[in-house]
Amino acid sequence: MGKLIMWNIITLDGYFEGTKSWDLPFHETVWGPELERLSIGQLESAAYLVFGRVTYEGMAAYWTDAEGEIADLMNSIPKIVISRTLESADWTNSTLVQENIVSELIRLKSEADKDMYVFGSANLSETLIREEIFDEYRIGVAPVLLGSGKRLFPELMNTKKLSLLSSQPLSNGGIVLKYRS
Repeated sequence: MGKLIMWNIITLDGYFEGTKSWDLPFHETVWGPELERLSIGQLESAAYLVFGRVTYEGMAAYWTDAEGEIADLMNSIPKIVISRTLESADWTNSTLVQENIVSELIRLKSEADKDMYVFGSANLSETLIREEIFDEYRIGVAPVLLGSGKRLFPELMNTKKLSLLSSQPLSNGGIVLKYRS
């Protein structure tokens, strides 16, 4: 059985993106050889990538024409797209799930021999946090104070105690934190 893992990058003050959708310049402050190796390792260990509609559309637009090892992995790994509004999911190896998302993700997780990763997808992640189906949280923290934008973890959530699995400082000042749910 695989795990369902959240992977996101946030600023030190907790923002997932700036005030506009896809406002992510702080990602560049933590990207480098260490995060590239981590990204490749995660992709190689993925049975599925799971996206909400907004993240799926942005990722599909970018990775479809990108080149390199990460692009090859992003394009080849099966993708689960959670959306009630999309009519089709046309990026290679994508499957659209419009109903019973929690039960479908639990079923896929139980059948998977590798892990499932939710990249980005703050709205979907909020739902999955509330349903308590994440097994692990992997958070890259960029050494940036953004001051405003969209927070990854909503303020109206209930308290949830996590167990630290590891922390990996990056040479560029960022850190990758891994927590078990």
